[in-house]
Amino acid sequence: MDPIIALLTDFGTRDHYVACMKGVILQINPRAIIEDITHEINPQDIYHGAFVLRQCLPWFPPKTIFVAVVDPTVGTHRRILAARYSDRYILAPDNGLLTLVHRDAVLQGVRSVENNHYFAAQVSRTFHGRDILAPVAAHLSKGVAFDHLGPVVDRMEVLNLSRPHVHPDGTVEGEVVLIDHFGNLITNIAVTDLSAASVRRHHLQVTVGETAIGPVRDSYADVPPGQTVALLGSSQMLEIGINGGNASQTLGIGRGAPVSLR
Repeated sequence: MDPIIALLTDFGTRDHYVACMKGVILQINPRAIIEDITHEINPQDIYHGAFVLRQCLPWFPPKTIFVAVVDPTVGTHRRILAARYSDRYILAPDNGLLTLVHRDAVLQGVRSVENNHYFAAQVSRTFHGRDILAPVAAHLSKGVAFDHLGPVVDRMEVLNLSRPHVHPDGTVEGEVVLIDHFGNLITNIAVTDLSAASVRRHHLQVTVGETAIGPVRDSYADVPPGQTVALLGSSQMLEIGINGGNASQTLGIGRGAPVSLR
């Protein structure tokens, strides 16, 4: 069976962009198995794309080829990368989109995609997803060697991510880094940060902005409908939600809001 080609973009689905990429792939490899991760990444939001890519990578089979296109600098001299992590491949612009995967997965090689033998005959300055990434992915799916895509690179662009701070007394300070589809406030405070804090302080209370949330719970249903709740989400990051509601809208809180556990 040919490997899966998994698409992640900020293109949306109302326009022709995603369909064109799929058409290019299928012309090169009619047997290609194409899966849509999402095309609803916030427009030009590299961090959002990096987060979703990192969450999805381990749940797809080995040899999956991820095509990630969130590319506000398309048409400039930024490179396109082919990276291999944990026996999976990622094609993406070199703009920080690989940051979270690079932090958490096992790196097995990175190359600059420069072999234009695998590109479209004509390359648009504004649609490298169709003219470079899609055809390269299709050729990879047919067995083209990773090493043939271009030269090895030893550095890449990474996002300057804020990190939570665990104080000696067990208090933690972080921030909201993402709002999901349900309005949950996903923070940069990971399960490891909570574990380190709880060694020193056993009864941590969560605050976001000026709003007191309470202790870290196990599920949304641990509080009555309409009440705020803090819990570890499936991403293994602390998040703040409302049972049956939208925390971002109700609390008037967005990305960058301070979060503390004391």
